[in-house]
Amino acid sequence: MQTSNVQELLCFGIQPGGGNPALVLQHDHQHAEQRQQFAQQRGKPACVFIDRSAEGVITLDYYYPHTRSPLCLHATLAAARLLLSPQQPQQQVRTALRGQRLTLILQDQQVFVRLAAQTVPAVAIAPDLPEQLLATPGIKLASAPHIASVGSPKLLLEVADSATLHSLQPDLAAITVWGQTHGVNGCYVWCRRADGALEGRNFNHQDPAMEDQATGVAAGALTLLLGQPLALYQGAALGQPCLIRTALEGDAILVGGTAELLVEN
Repeated sequence: MQTSNVQELLCFGIQPGGGNPALVLQHDHQHAEQRQQFAQQRGKPACVFIDRSAEGVITLDYYYPHTRSPLCLHATLAAARLLLSPQQPQQQVRTALRGQRLTLILQDQQVFVRLAAQTVPAVAIAPDLPEQLLATPGIKLASAPHIASVGSPKLLLEVADSATLHSLQPDLAAITVWGQTHGVNGCYVWCRRADGALEGRNFNHQDPAMEDQATGVAAGALTLLLGQPLALYQGAALGQPCLIRTALEGDAILVGGTAELLVEN
């Protein structure tokens, strides 16, 4: 692999030098197994490979350290930061695994991804499921649980406040088993803040150390559920506070934020 083609970006950061890291690789022609090995060796939250066909079609291929992914929005923001410019503020791309079509947008020095609502599994949510998955007997949700998706179905659970959100120590193994059984990519637990913004945490790994600092697909799913633009904070409990912004554009959802080019490796 030619390391000159590897660039690191921080996405959804609130302050310079903060955000969710992603590596972007261009002009790489290795097969999936080699790409997975690279992602595992680097150990960053996500890697995205930008592939171009002879016809000029751009495909984004995503890898976490432990698996290949159909979609990763913070990695998409990183790719968008490199693909877009004031001279070309929009770009059509597709994803490698599912061929999902995305529009990348540069707007007011931030990058956004335009997505469409996706069909979700028809899952009956038992009344006691949230307390089982969150390992919090008797917890009272602030609204009914829902499943929504802009590319990766999430079980959305609203809790009362930030204190409740930060105190959660969910049953990650149970979340994994339930999600694999029903085709849902984990739980996104969220709350409303006094300032009108929202705050959330994403649980879809069995290792607590792999909790996501910013989860763009969950922000998109939550925007679908609430039907309104969002300012969604995440990552403060991990020492890396992030801000995801969303907007509605007809039937489409825009998810975006900052994408800072950090270093060239």
